[in-house]
Amino acid sequence: MNAATAVSIYTLGHSRHSIDAFILLLKQHRIERVVDVRGQPYSRHNPQFNREPFSRCLAAGDIDYAWSGAHLSGRPGEARFYGPGGEVLWDKLMKNPQLHAALDSLAEDAQACRIALVCAEEDPICCHRRFLLTPPLTARGLAVLHLRGDGRVQPESELLARQGAAGVSRQRDLFS
Repeated sequence: MNAATAVSIYTLGHSRHSIDAFILLLKQHRIERVVDVRGQPYSRHNPQFNREPFSRCLAAGDIDYAWSGAHLSGRPGEARFYGPGGEVLWDKLMKNPQLHAALDSLAEDAQACRIALVCAEEDPICCHRRFLLTPPLTARGLAVLHLRGDGRVQPESELLARQGAAGVSRQRDLFS
């Protein structure tokens, strides 16, 4: 599949948006389904994005909601994915068969509807949806596009160039 015919999947961080602004952003990009990739879909500071009210507000905006944090989170539920200091063992997590089964399902669903993977972090450079989920999605032939809070779309190729220009070779640990 070449870039012109690739199926796209989007990523987006809810950040500190109001729920109305967030839904408008989704509508602007014709997103039909939000796949929540937060392991713990709750926010003390942004309760409008707690799982239950978030899913209700999306439904009211005619956007489907699916929680996939059990397998697509950057905060895995199993102790085997953490090092002795509590850091996520990204290389080990990347080899998890459950992660890949969930990504296969996601890639299949993206053939039928416009999907956005949603987490909390606005900048995809700083989020697991980019460094954990994007590489295997692009390997499956999907074009990954990152929606920014201001409505811009950043293709993964642009972020790779930005990362390379900064001399960054590995994503920082988000949870340390």
